[in-house]
Amino acid sequence: MDKIIELSYALDTFYLLMSGALVMWMAAGFAMLEAGLVRAKNTTEILTKNVVLFAIACIMYMLFGYNIMYPGDAAVNSVWPGISFLLGSDNTAAEVAKSNGDIVYSNMADFFFQVVFVATAMSIVSGAVAERMKLWAFLLFAVVMTGVIYPIQGYWKWGGGFLDELGFFDFAGSGVVHLAGASAALAGVILLGARKGKYAANGEIHPIPGCNMPLATLGTFILWMGWFGFNGGSELIISNVEEANVVAKVFVNTNAAAAGGVVAALLTAHFLFGKADLSMTLNGALAGLVAITADPSSPDPMLSTIIGLVAGVLVVFSITFWDKVRIDDPVGAISVHGVVGIWGLLAVCFSNTDSTISAQLIGIVTIFSFVFLASLLVWFIIKLVMGVRVSEEDEYQGVDFSECGMEAYPEFTNTGK
Repeated sequence: MDKIIELSYALDTFYLLMSGALVMWMAAGFAMLEAGLVRAKNTTEILTKNVVLFAIACIMYMLFGYNIMYPGDAAVNSVWPGISFLLGSDNTAAEVAKSNGDIVYSNMADFFFQVVFVATAMSIVSGAVAERMKLWAFLLFAVVMTGVIYPIQGYWKWGGGFLDELGFFDFAGSGVVHLAGASAALAGVILLGARKGKYAANGEIHPIPGCNMPLATLGTFILWMGWFGFNGGSELIISNVEEANVVAKVFVNTNAAAAGGVVAALLTAHFLFGKADLSMTLNGALAGLVAITADPSSPDPMLSTIIGLVAGVLVVFSITFWDKVRIDDPVGAISVHGVVGIWGLLAVCFSNTDSTISAQLIGIVTIFSFVFLASLLVWFIIKLVMGVRVSEEDEYQGVDFSECGMEAYPEFTNTGK
């Protein structure tokens, strides 16, 4: 085999694997963020969900999710990819050499990089339905979401389906991952209802603060770091000067948007509430990251910062809006990943000459409609079969005890609050 081709293949495979490892580390970020933003009596259960959903995502995507999303020549048409099972064999040295550089990385590396994205989408749902959903109902939904719902809409863009043919642009998943996860979360929250005591009969909103803001802050920094793999790895290769420069730009723009989101959310929260709200500031960082995910390779760092600034303002107003309409999202996931995901997809048109506003709007409507309606149907079936919400007594005592039989902070937990 040509040594240059061999070295390039090895380097790009290694880059994809390391990027995937960074994205996998985002699972820890989601776990810490959500554990910090829920009440102490619900911490063990939220951690259990985050560990198990990752495992479910890996298994379901291996069984058939990956083949649904990337069917190749086996696709039935641009809407329905068909179903096949298990992963195929990896590239041989002879195949790589014969391709003359067209095969650029391992198939297994591609699977690993894609599977951690599936888990990310499912992690978004976890925080939104926290503190009142049955653990097993959530895990059953995770089976369907990661094995079927996510891969089908992912195929429409990244697998060469009709959204890709229309020119819909989504570099690393503001729509395919984040909007999809938020759409599934919104369907679950609507069917589930708000936490007890969150909204009064007279319309008053009662804030329910998280139990551990240091943990939430740690989770945000972990997610921020993991996002370099999320966006940077989505360039897929790094083995030549042009691609290496694009990856470097993606890293810089990702960081710039997050910084913009932090500053904007901090200032907006101070303007609205008169205080430097840490939870809003943390969500501002995540909002900036979600917004730039749609296209971190086209804008310059200044425009990326502006995209993040807008996202930071938007997420604060969005969180307050959902509260006003009594959609109870304990961690702000629907706002961060859904509302801001839409903003990111629209912002692509500011710098990407290959994108059109019509294609972006079609992509937004398609992803939201399909995932929301499919998820609502699955949630409804689960509700009929086994129920989705814990009893009022279990919710009062905390789902740690009722669902997991243990508490995260046994020496300090007052289960009555």
